[in-house]
Amino acid sequence: MEVTGHLNLVWKAKLADRLFDSFLYLFMITVGIVTVYPFLNMLAISLNDAVDSVRGSIYLLPREFTWENYKQIFMYSNLLTAFKNSVLRTVIGTVLGILSASMIAYVLSRKDFIARKPISLIFVLTLYFSGGLIPGYMLMRELHLMNTFWVYILPGLVNAWNVFVIRSYMDGLPISLQESAKLDGANDLTIFFKIILPLCKPVLATIALFIAVGQWNSWFDTFLYNSGTAELTTLQYELMKILSNTQAGTSGDLSRTGDPSVSAQVSPESIRAAITITATLPILIVYPFLQKYFVKGLTLGAVKS
Repeated sequence: MEVTGHLNLVWKAKLADRLFDSFLYLFMITVGIVTVYPFLNMLAISLNDAVDSVRGSIYLLPREFTWENYKQIFMYSNLLTAFKNSVLRTVIGTVLGILSASMIAYVLSRKDFIARKPISLIFVLTLYFSGGLIPGYMLMRELHLMNTFWVYILPGLVNAWNVFVIRSYMDGLPISLQESAKLDGANDLTIFFKIILPLCKPVLATIALFIAVGQWNSWFDTFLYNSGTAELTTLQYELMKILSNTQAGTSGDLSRTGDPSVSAQVSPESIRAAITITATLPILIVYPFLQKYFVKGLTLGAVKS
């Protein structure tokens, strides 16, 4: 009887585990579908003929395949300049942002740094308080950053949250590595660049992804500081203007391409879908290269923060 009862308990435990695993798989599949379907639907609409899209009932595959929606977007006059500026601000902003945040994090991770707690407190305060939009605008004007490329880089060069995540990751590294390097005659710069940074690849890749996505998707700073300078426009800002025109029922520069049939070839829905894919695709291409570091870097970096 005892053996039978024990077997029953084991069987019930296995059944409960299988039911839980089945529920978990079903839940994750549902989340995956809910996450991926809107993007695939947008892709299908963007690759479908605009006139045919008005009929609706387009889900995962285009009914009448065409590149016309993308052709009309890329015929927009400032798009190539905007794309170049967005790539530059993303690359430069990410590299300088990572370098600045990691250097500050290294200093704050040092137990022998006397001002560690006061400076950390100052950074914490910036997470909860800010000057606001108007003081920020006046500051950019007084610093002569208006109508310059560096207004995209310098204001967000150091982010307190990024600093704390990287510092927490550095706190988890063995202090003996730094002590051994000092005994061998290494200075702080040598320790930072040759020992600390190589060990921080996971958290640096994670923060780099956050910064890159923020820089790539940003358009409001262009609207505030550089809207009057066509040479400094960005991709998201130009796509926002196209989207605003289509939502207002006009085609903006898309109607001035020299082709009288353009207005019949595009529709607001098809243009919105093409814009969404155009703005999202570059980041989706970058993400797989950083994904292997993402979970590890964010988890280990946030444990002690």
